[in-house]
Amino acid sequence: MRVIGIDPGYDRLGVAVLEKQDGKETVLFSHCIETDKNLSLPERHKQAGDALVNILRQYEPMVVGIETLFFNKNISTGIGVAEIRGVILYLAQAAGCRVIEVSPQQVKLAVTGYGKSDKTAVFTMVQRLVANVPAKALDDEYDAIAVGVAALAHCR
Repeated sequence: MRVIGIDPGYDRLGVAVLEKQDGKETVLFSHCIETDKNLSLPERHKQAGDALVNILRQYEPMVVGIETLFFNKNISTGIGVAEIRGVILYLAQAAGCRVIEVSPQQVKLAVTGYGKSDKTAVFTMVQRLVANVPAKALDDEYDAIAVGVAALAHCR
């Protein structure tokens, strides 16, 4: 089964395509879509959406795993992330994908076995559990890979 894990953001959107191969999750593609800070928010949504459409067409996943919204302190940032999530959810449905939404705690639990793990523990376990993780992957890509692992676990 092929899944795309997505760590949503309008500044940087982590995307990872994973597939189960020989009993192990394997990264087929990993990327961080970065939008132009000089563009308006709707233009940035379009820029990220266009890039995601290309990835969906190229890899034809059955499932899109996306992290649920987590509000920290900045509500305006949270609103922008909520908006890009809407774009992603629409595109996933338009591509005929099943959508699995996972919380940050579910991602941590799927990858480390502990729902309150820190980022370092998640990144370390991603490197141990998943084949073909790019050596120079960005944080957003690691998060997307972890979301993909959680989505695959949810599909079992």
